[in-house]
Amino acid sequence: MALLVSIAVGLLAACGIYLLLRPRVFSVILGLTLLSYAVNALIFLGGRLGATAAPLALPGARGLADPLPQALVLTAIVIGFGMTAYLVALALRARAETGSDHVDGAEPGEDRR
Repeated sequence: MALLVSIAVGLLAACGIYLLLRPRVFSVILGLTLLSYAVNALIFLGGRLGATAAPLALPGARGLADPLPQALVLTAIVIGFGMTAYLVALALRARAETGSDHVDGAEPGEDRR
């Protein structure tokens, strides 16, 4: 189970990095979102994979989940949503100003002077 989850987190991170390198703004925003999902899953899994595993702070306790990774991931989700909303607004403004959704503002093959 741990190997499968590790592969899924790695695949999310790899897809996010691939999309970050694309020339279109929407792909970059989607890549940042996927990368933040991968980091959130990695932080969440840092609290152990099993639901009945005792938290690190309370040795001997049974049936409890570690609340720290859950709180960190919840905070990261809110921050990621705000970042995504800001980037979408910025991309729409750039599209209105330049008329293109290319990262550097020009379509491939155009003169960039």
